[in-house]
Amino acid sequence: MRTLAWVDGAIELIDQTKLPHQVETLRLDTVDGLVAAIQRLSVRGAPALGVAGAYGVALAASKNAPGSPAFDADVTSLRTARPTAVNLARMVDRVAAVATSTEAALEEARSIESEELMASVAMGNLGADLVAELVGDRPVRAMTICNTGGLATVERGTALAVIQTLHERDLLVEALALETRPLLQGARLTTWELQRMGAPHRLLVDSAGPFLLARGAADVVLIGADRVAANGDTANKIGSFSLSLGSRHAGVPFLVVAPESTVDMTTASGAEIEIEDRGADEVVSLGGELIANPGTEGINPAFDVTPVALITALVTDTRVVRFDRGQVL
Repeated sequence: MRTLAWVDGAIELIDQTKLPHQVETLRLDTVDGLVAAIQRLSVRGAPALGVAGAYGVALAASKNAPGSPAFDADVTSLRTARPTAVNLARMVDRVAAVATSTEAALEEARSIESEELMASVAMGNLGADLVAELVGDRPVRAMTICNTGGLATVERGTALAVIQTLHERDLLVEALALETRPLLQGARLTTWELQRMGAPHRLLVDSAGPFLLARGAADVVLIGADRVAANGDTANKIGSFSLSLGSRHAGVPFLVVAPESTVDMTTASGAEIEIEDRGADEVVSLGGELIANPGTEGINPAFDVTPVALITALVTDTRVVRFDRGQVL
């Protein structure tokens, strides 16, 4: 299912904040509207943000002449809407560099979308092949966090594309999805996508993941990435680092699955990755209802960084980098 598209001069996308109870399509015809949708997570996931940002530049070009102050302001607004995922700024810059007209911007944005779709298929195949190599050509139990399917990439996904490919090859016993506090992307979005693909799955709370790995509940852990630094350190949804520690203790392969567009060779290590803090509201309340004592402060990093030493391998759309064998980016 295509989750984001350019339709008659506007961006149409599934509003991820309404899932799984409502499948609602947003139609965004202003840059301000798109930026707001990005910031409230109506669209999220590094590759999908890149595609949305690319079409956002085309939207900006349709409103103001490329190179004008108003156009440049729109581009800046788009590229800084969320700081951690490298794809958003990278794809905005790529389209802005060739946006001599709306048509030129659209052509480049469509190329980016096409590249991401092909990347999802390639990552699914390369990742499934690697899983078979690491654990044997047998059905496996795969644990994952956050949402890395078509909602995060336009179609199929990154880590979830590997799970989908394993399922299509009859090599998936079950997927174990972490709920992913505080916004429950795993509970709301990943289970919705797993159900749509007919894959067997169960849901668990985030803190149960490392313990269940220690008890042998999964054969492999698959996560996505919002940015991969030049040394292999990886920023992903908060909770990923804990899973990597549990995987190391249990001797379970820990695989990062992300397109080449997420690899940022200008960022030397995870220490340089800006981690977005989304404020206390998401922590002290749930679904708009306060769950903590009034006045309670919160700490809410949206992402964490897993050191490369804890990552078995990185799977992209073009290669597999075996960090456990000393390979480097």
